[in-house]
This record gives sequence, structure tokens and C-alpha cells, in this order.
Amino acid sequence: MTQPTAGQQQVIDGILAGGAAGFDTILGLEYTEITPDGVRATLTLRPELHQPFGITHGGVYCSIVESVASVSGVVWLGGAGHVVGVNNNTDFLRALSSGTLAIRSTPIHRGRRQQLWLVEIDSADGKAVAHGQVRLQNIDA
Repeated sequence: MTQPTAGQQQVIDGILAGGAAGFDTILGLEYTEITPDGVRATLTLRPELHQPFGITHGGVYCSIVESVASVSGVVWLGGAGHVVGVNNNTDFLRALSSGTLAIRSTPIHRGRRQQLWLVEIDSADGKAVAHGQVRLQNIDA
């Protein structure tokens, strides 16, 4: 694991001090580990996140993937700018209606202009629920 630079640590500290914000708060996404090489988070599923047939809405998984990848990307930039998602490709592998999800991100590519992150979402028993890739555009500060 890469030790964070001063700029990366400042971004990490800001995210951890502020907790989840905006849409992450509505989802209930909780960041448990943030490093320049990836993020770990959890989310407890609840009925408000279901689609009409009683299972978690696919948009929830897409949103988790987008949020976790974006936090990962902005931390890696370390205060040199911010990121915006330009593509989100999320696959739904297993239907769930309850339980706690374990989420982790891994970098696939981190370049001068763009980043590509893999986000994996597992159930509490370790089974894959969804995974996605997000391409991020790096925006200079």
C-alpha cells in the first residue's frame, strides 16, 4: 500500500472529517478506509432502496460504484484537482433486499488526464453482488 503524500492525506482527512455528504448520505454509504490505492466502504440495505419488486434498485449499485470511484480518484490526485465521471459500467450479479454490503475499489489505470477504477460490491457472506468500472476525467485545480 502506498503511503499518502501530504496532499493526499489532506484530502483523506477532509473526507473523513466531513463524513458522507450529499447523495452518499441519502444512500447511507459509509467510508471505512481511504488510501491513495483504493477505498473501502459499507452500506446497509433498507426498504427505501428497493425497486417495486422488493429487491435493491440497480441504480443504488451504480451510485455506489460512481461515489466510491470518485472518492478514490480525487484522493489519488491529492489536492491537485478534482474528478468527474465520464463513464459508469455496472453489472448486477445477485439480487438482495437486506444485509450489509462490503465495497472496495482498485485502480486499473491512473493517468495524467483520466483514471479507471474497478469497484466490487459483496454481500456480508462474501458473495459478489455487483461490480463496475468508472472512467474519471481529471480536472486541474
